Amino acid sequence: MADPNPDAYDDFFLGIPLPLPRPADGREVRDLTYPRFTVLLEPERRLAVVTAVNIDGSALHDLPRTGEWELDARIPAAEQAGPAVYASNDLDRGHLVRRRDPGWGSTAEARRAMEATFTYPNAAPQASGFNQSKELWLGLEDHVLGFADTTDERLSVFTAPVLADDDPPYRGIRIPRRFFKVAAWAPGDAGSPSLAAAGFLLDQSELIDVSQGALAVPPLGAFRTFQVPIADIEALAGVDFGALVAADVLPRFNRLTDRPVRGEDAWRPLRAPEDIVLG
Repeated sequence: MADPNPDAYDDFFLGIPLPLPRPADGREVRDLTYPRFTVLLEPERRLAVVTAVNIDGSALHDLPRTGEWELDARIPAAEQAGPAVYASNDLDRGHLVRRRDPGWGSTAEARRAMEATFTYPNAAPQASGFNQSKELWLGLEDHVLGFADTTDERLSVFTAPVLADDDPPYRGIRIPRRFFKVAAWAPGDAGSPSLAAAGFLLDQSELIDVSQGALAVPPLGAFRTFQVPIADIEALAGVDFGALVAADVLPRFNRLTDRPVRGEDAWRPLRAPEDIVLG
């Protein structure tokens, strides 16, 4: 087998085949590869429908922040949500693949990969309010890495906005109300690894208001973060997660009644890392 492309998501990074998830309806996307991660950009929405990154937690670097946000020259600017979307408002350029995620290996490799995350296809508009829920969202991968330390702390992580039809229009795009993250790891020994995964959803609906034709962030709004069945994320986002649905560690039954839990009753609100179910 040929060596995997270091400038893209690696399907075999966990020792188990884990193909890049793709839109379930076969919609047109732009495949954009970067060091250790891939972005599938939907040109109509000008936002990612999936991002995928390989993370080696045992070899991560903590380097100073370098890099400037840039358009990807490989595709037309009109297909990207560029700087005009974020000018003079309370929107952040929210990294989908976090800056530090692909930053492992040699120092030079890590710096190159980190700087590659500052590309507009890897960004999505997020309300700038920072509270415990958003802080928890940003730290989910670190928490899963800590749990997965018996597997050399390797993760494959898939993150994107949920591109819903009713997202509010703003400056030529529609601002996503929700974002998903699915983390996968391979517990077990190297000779017989298995697959485990956990899915999460961030909801910023209460923080986005474009009813007056301009972005407003309600002062009492909040990010809400949930651990969610991957099957529900698959249905919401229209993305085929393949084997990750069956590998989900979140139980689909009530542990007290031993009865199935369906719909949003199965969503687990997260207020602290201790609320996360990983096994």
